[in-house]
Amino acid sequence: MEIKVYATLRDVVGGPSVQLNDGPELTVGQMLQELCARYPELRPKLALNEDELHPAVHILVNGRDMRYLNGLETRLTAKDTIRIFPPVGGG
Repeated sequence: MEIKVYATLRDVVGGPSVQLNDGPELTVGQMLQELCARYPELRPKLALNEDELHPAVHILVNGRDMRYLNGLETRLTAKDTIRIFPPVGGG
């Protein structure tokens, strides 16, 4: 499963995307746990606390924000396109 990451997340994972093993179906929450286990520096960039995704983080599954699907319980397959956008500030 390929997960594309953007902005400051690219520095953490060392490039524009991360490949996770194609195994049994995962939820978005399980996918995030796997990513944070592999790249511990991701956790503070994505999480408001240990159990909650930062509200400014956007995870798109096949172009749709996971919040409008089943949130962290959204089921993923190897064929899905996943994009993770970190909080961005500026003015």
